[in-house]
Amino acid sequence: MIKLSKMHKRLLALSALMPIGTALAQSTEPQLETVTVTAQRRAENIKDVPVSVTLLKDEKLDVLLSGGQDIRFLAGKVPSLNVESSNGRTFPRFYIRGYGNTDFSTFASQPVSLIYDDVVQENGILKGYPVFDVAGVEVLRGPQGTLFGRNTPAGVVKFESAKPNLDKIEGYYSASIATHNTAALEAAANIPLSSEWAMRVSTLRQHRDNFVDNTFTKQNDALEGYNEHAERVQFLYKPSTTFNALFNVHSRTTDGSARLFRANLIKKGTNDFADGYDFTKINTNGQNFQNLSTNGANARLTWDLGAVKLFSITGYEAVDNYYSRGDIDGGTPTGPGFIPFQVQTGGGLTGLKQYSQEFRVESKNAGPLNWQTGVYYFKESGDGFSDNFDSNTQVQTSHLASHQNNTAYAAFGSVTYDVSSDFTVRGGLRYTHDQKDFRTVESWNVTQIGPKSVEESKNKANWDLSGTYKINKDVSTYARVATGFRAPSIAAASASVPITVADAETITSYEAGIKADLFNRRARASLSVFDYEVKNQQLTVVGGNSNVTKLINAAKTVGRGLEGEIEGFVTPDFKVSLSGSYNFTKIEDPNLYVAKCAQCTITDPIGANGLVSINGNPLPQAAKVIVNATARYNWPLADGNLFVLTDWSYRSKINFFLYESKEFTGKSMVEGGLRVGYNWAGGKYEVAGFARNITNTERIIGGIDFNNLTGFVNEPRQFGVQFRGGF
Repeated sequence: MIKLSKMHKRLLALSALMPIGTALAQSTEPQLETVTVTAQRRAENIKDVPVSVTLLKDEKLDVLLSGGQDIRFLAGKVPSLNVESSNGRTFPRFYIRGYGNTDFSTFASQPVSLIYDDVVQENGILKGYPVFDVAGVEVLRGPQGTLFGRNTPAGVVKFESAKPNLDKIEGYYSASIATHNTAALEAAANIPLSSEWAMRVSTLRQHRDNFVDNTFTKQNDALEGYNEHAERVQFLYKPSTTFNALFNVHSRTTDGSARLFRANLIKKGTNDFADGYDFTKINTNGQNFQNLSTNGANARLTWDLGAVKLFSITGYEAVDNYYSRGDIDGGTPTGPGFIPFQVQTGGGLTGLKQYSQEFRVESKNAGPLNWQTGVYYFKESGDGFSDNFDSNTQVQTSHLASHQNNTAYAAFGSVTYDVSSDFTVRGGLRYTHDQKDFRTVESWNVTQIGPKSVEESKNKANWDLSGTYKINKDVSTYARVATGFRAPSIAAASASVPITVADAETITSYEAGIKADLFNRRARASLSVFDYEVKNQQLTVVGGNSNVTKLINAAKTVGRGLEGEIEGFVTPDFKVSLSGSYNFTKIEDPNLYVAKCAQCTITDPIGANGLVSINGNPLPQAAKVIVNATARYNWPLADGNLFVLTDWSYRSKINFFLYESKEFTGKSMVEGGLRVGYNWAGGKYEVAGFARNITNTERIIGGIDFNNLTGFVNEPRQFGVQFRGGF
C-alpha cells in the first residue's frame, strides 16, 4: 500500500508536468503569433477580416527604418503599395493598387487616406509625420469609405502608436550611425503615475550630413542633408474598467535639403542616366532648402456601458510653417545640357488647422447580430502660396497666395451577422457631405484668368457588403463589394491657367480572397483578387511646355490584379516570407488629351492640336509587379542569439506622367537590405550592423517635364551599426 501510494503520487506529479513538457516539445516547432488588426474598427483576427490587409510591426518595422528613412520606406515593401514625393522628406503621395494622385499643389487630396492614432491626416504635409514607437502599421487595400474618415476610395494606411499602460515602468532606446553621418536616436518610456494615470513619452532624432557637391558654386558637401525631430506625449486615465481616456500631444520639426532636381539627367531617347552622371555632384544655381513645423493633439475616450461601447475621438492637427524651395530646371545657363530658361520655385503653407470629431457606438452582443454606428465631422482651414524666382539673379518674379476652407460631415453604420458558426455577412453604409471654399487672397505679377474664388460641395452615399466563410478552423474565404468616394478638388491658378476644379470621383470594387494558417500555424498565407472601376477619376496635369498644374477628370479608369503573402518557419531557427502583387491599370477616355513634355520622346498618339492622347495608358506611379522576400536565421548561443536577416524588394517599371514617353519611364528596381546582429538577456539588448540598398541600385524615380529632361533619384546605399536596449 505504501509503494502504491508513492507511485500514485509520482503519476500525479507527472500528469501535472505534462503541459509543461508538451510546451517544451512544441517550442522546437514554433508557431506564428495570432495577428490582430482593426481594419473593421474592431480588434479581430486578420484571418476573419474580409479585406486585403497587411500588418507591419516589431522587427520588420525596425529593420526597414534602421537607416533613418522617412515614411517613404513603405514604398514597395507590401503588396500593391507605392509611396513617392517630389518634395523629399515632406509631402508624401500614396498609391494602392496603382490608384493615387501625383498632385503636389498645396491643397492636393489623395484617394489613399492616412490615419494616425484614429485621426485622419488630410493635407499632404501632415501625411509625412515620422514613424517611431508604433504598435503597428496596417495597410488596408480597396475602398474603406464606410468606416473611416474621408477620401478613402483606394485604401487606408493606418498607424497606431504604442500606448501607455498602468503596469510598470518600461521602455526602450535605440541609437544608430551610418553612411554620410546618418544618425538616428529613438526612445520611449512608459511611466505609471498612479493607480489611474500613466504616461508614455516618445522621441525621435534624425540627422544626415550634406554629401552632394554643387559644382556651380564650388561648394563641397552642400546638399542632401537633413535634421528631423519629433515628439509624442500620451496620458492614459483609467479610473475603472468601464471608462478610459487616452490623450496625445505631438509635434514635428524638420529642415534640410528639398528634393534635388538634376537637369538633363536622362539620356535623350532612353530612360538611362545621361553620360557623366554622378550621384554625389550637381550643377545648380538655384537655392535649395525646406523647413517644416507641425503639431497636434487628440483625445480618445471609451465608455463601456454593458450592452454597448461608446467612443469619442477628437483630433487637432496644425501646420505652423512649411516652405520648400528648389531649382526645378535643375541646372545653370551653361547646363548640363540644353536648358531653355531659368526658373526656381518656392511654395508652402503659412498655416493650416484641422479639427475632427467622431462619436461611435459599438454593440457587444453575444448573439449573431452586432453593429456599430456613428457621426463624423471634419473642418480644415489653410493658407498656402507659391513663388517663382529668376535663378540667375535670385530675384522673386511672382507670388500667389490662396486660402481654402473644407468642411465635411458624415453619418455611418455597419452590421455584422453570423448566419452560422462558419458564415458571416457584413454590410455598411455612409452618407457624406463635403464642401470646399477656395479663393485667391494675394497675387503679385500674376495675371489671374477667370474667377478668384470657387465653391464646391457634394453629397454622396457609399456602401459595402461582404461575406466570410470558414472552410475549417484554419482556412477562411471572403468576398467583398465596396464603393468609395473622393470629394471635388481645387487647384490654385497660375499665370496661364485659371483655378481648376476636378469633380468628385467614385469607385466600385470587387474583391475575393482566401486566408489560411498552415502546418499547425507554423506558416500563414493569403491570396486576394480584385477588379475595380473608377468613374470621373481626378488626374493632375503637370508641366508640359510650361510650369503649370491643373486638374482634369478621366471618364473612367479600370484596374485589376492580385495580392499574395506567405510567411512561416522552415525550421525553428529559420523564418522566411514572400509577398507580391500584380496591378493592371488603364485610363479609358478617348477624348482626353494633355500637353506633352518639352524635349522627351512621346510614344502616345499626338493630335492635330499638338496634345497627347492618354487613352489606354496606365496610371502614373502604378507598378504592375511588386515582390518582397525576407529570410531570418537564428543561432541560439549560451547567453543570447546571433542572427542574420535579409530583405529584398522588386518593383517593375513605372510611368512618371499621364502620357508615355521613352525618357519619363522609370526602370524596374531591386533593393536589398542585410542585418547581422546579436541579442541577449532575453532580447532586452541588441547590437547589429546593417546595410540598406546593399547593391547600390541607382534609379531615376521621378521627373519634371516642362523645360528639359530633369529627374531625381532614389536614396543611396548605407552601411551602419545600431544598438537597442530595453528596460
